[in-house]
Amino acid sequence: PSMPRHANRLINEKSPYLLQHAHNPVDWYPWGQEAFDKAKKENKLIFLSVGYSTCHWCHVMEEESFKNKEIGEIMNKNFVCIKVDREERPDVDKVYMTFVQATSGGGGWPMSVWLTPDLKPFVGGTYFPPEDGVHRVGFRTVLLRIAEQWKENKDALLKNSQKILEALLHRSEIHVQGQESPPPSKEVMATCFQQLSNSYDEDYGGFSESPKFPTPVNLNFLFTYWALHRTTPEGARALQMALHTLKMMAHGGIHDHIGQGFHRYSTDQHWHVPHFEKMLYDQGQLAATYSRAFQISGDEFFADVAKDILLYVSRDLSDQAGGFYSAEDADSYPTTTSGEKREGAFCVWTAEEIQALLPDSVEGATEETTLGDVFMNHYGVKETGNVSPMKDPHQELKGKNVLIVRSSLELTAARFGLEPGRLDVLLQEGRQRLSSARAQRPRPHLDTKMLAAWNGLMISGFAQAGAVLAEQKYVSRAAQAAAFLRRHLFDPASGRLLRSCYQGKDNTVEQSSVPIQGFLEDYVFVIQALFDLYEASLEQGWLEWALQLQHMQDKLFWDPKGFAYFSSEADDPSLLLRLKDDQDGAEPTANSVTVTNLLRAACYSGRTEWVEKAGQVLAAYSERLRKIPIALPEMARATTIFHHTLKQVVICGDPQGEDTKEMLRCVHSIFSPNKVLMLADGDSSGFLYRQLPFLASLERKDGKATAYLCSNFACSLPVTSPQELRGML
Repeated sequence: PSMPRHANRLINEKSPYLLQHAHNPVDWYPWGQEAFDKAKKENKLIFLSVGYSTCHWCHVMEEESFKNKEIGEIMNKNFVCIKVDREERPDVDKVYMTFVQATSGGGGWPMSVWLTPDLKPFVGGTYFPPEDGVHRVGFRTVLLRIAEQWKENKDALLKNSQKILEALLHRSEIHVQGQESPPPSKEVMATCFQQLSNSYDEDYGGFSESPKFPTPVNLNFLFTYWALHRTTPEGARALQMALHTLKMMAHGGIHDHIGQGFHRYSTDQHWHVPHFEKMLYDQGQLAATYSRAFQISGDEFFADVAKDILLYVSRDLSDQAGGFYSAEDADSYPTTTSGEKREGAFCVWTAEEIQALLPDSVEGATEETTLGDVFMNHYGVKETGNVSPMKDPHQELKGKNVLIVRSSLELTAARFGLEPGRLDVLLQEGRQRLSSARAQRPRPHLDTKMLAAWNGLMISGFAQAGAVLAEQKYVSRAAQAAAFLRRHLFDPASGRLLRSCYQGKDNTVEQSSVPIQGFLEDYVFVIQALFDLYEASLEQGWLEWALQLQHMQDKLFWDPKGFAYFSSEADDPSLLLRLKDDQDGAEPTANSVTVTNLLRAACYSGRTEWVEKAGQVLAAYSERLRKIPIALPEMARATTIFHHTLKQVVICGDPQGEDTKEMLRCVHSIFSPNKVLMLADGDSSGFLYRQLPFLASLERKDGKATAYLCSNFACSLPVTSPQELRGML
């Protein structure tokens, strides 16, 4: 311990992922000019390794290869080695991932790419084992072969890399074709619904066999589809698909029944055995989706799951200053004396552990029964473990159990002769005790980087849940996080967002020496968050900031020739391509969300050019939306909002008045995908009245809080009772 450990340049970085590699024998550089200059000066190839701190195979490759002295020597002698955290630099990740996917037919992390000194990729892959195996070439062999090629065939390599770049440019272009207009929403919605319906798993919900991802974008699409087709069999099916999926996920092992929140994805068809990392962007989107499920169905079950997610985030992913951390890792030490980490160790249980923690006999049960028996029956716990060896290739979960709700409360209660209410209390007691026992285990690594985009998604989760569940504390938490963004991830002098900041020493918030500027997704998710926060809090300051950011987004990222927005800015010479994402995946793509943002912005500002821009984005993606809308369910959803025109729900009233609050509660209780809410408080000097002169003509009827439904700034007759308003909505 007294010997200072060897450290490379990553020791000066702030990203937890880069810091994990700071003591490797590899002479890592961060992405930047110093590394590029060295490659040019020494005429060396660059080895680029991209990952993130909660990526299981990234840890494996580090243990096997990057900590190996001999492999480190080969890397240092022949290459300039660069390490990138994809969550800090999604732009760099996207350029080279596009290359890896195009040339190898697959992609993923860790991503390993070899570049010429001028940053052009010529060969790439993902994880490499250290030594040659029967089916795979080892990392050492690949390194030596590539170094050899560079010595022998430099010119051919350079020529080839130029060709590859031109092909990539051609492949990855999304632009409007001729005079294309936005695709018709009826056709896009019908096709998307059909494609989702065909891939739906009738038994367990979700949209693939395995692995199964939560994909909130699919569920939000189905809710909107239902709202527009409530009386048809297709509409009913859309709602049933979404609610059943959300139920099965909440019962599954992908949901942490002891520590709350959701894991990343399920490795099987039953939502049972997950990859155990927990990502902020999943929690934010799922909190909003479960709130919406409650709003539509009135079933408290969904409200409870939303509260459970927000409890987890408030407790485990929240910085004192108000921001949200990025993720919790899947791997951890099983005990305080363990030498190596195992996946899921923090979350899994043996039957013995549970019996020992819950030995109490249960009064009034039909036979001699302990609390442990009841708990194990309800959560599918088996003496020999409940994880199939097929789903546990590294035998890390042998003999362990991942809790999964196997039957309803009523069924478990009947089996033991108990009242469902009493069983609920017993299970709660069981979860409480397991939670206390789990608190003694070493915690998984926490990625304390705070990203503007993901914080935006989480603010939306808190704001929407607060509005729908009528929980003021959630709205306040969202406002606290928005104030954090304003303070730490926004530069008032330039009006621009920053990508990331970090938890520093003694709970301070730190910035890297050269701050990373915000990307398109940072603007889009933060703007969406501010609109959601305005609707939940009716504080006009958030609206004003959202519209400023929308102007800045237009300036930095809009493509005036091909339409839609580029993912990154124009002035970074180290980026070979400016790309536009074309898939709504674990997170919606920024261009999808921006369509709805632009329409909302137009409603709050009266600027019709934003409606025009929304149409131009849809036009640029028109072909994809017509053919495979299942790749863009969030944009398909936005297509209908564009064609149906947003309705402005204006409540004229005193913000503190009981009658106003009652009207607002009514608005928040109804799922209506194409409405925006605004409060006309009568203060004609306020931001909204300055933006929208027509508000001045709306008045309170008989001095009571009054609602108007307006479209294109023409309004319905006034209503003053929540019942009438409900009918209108």
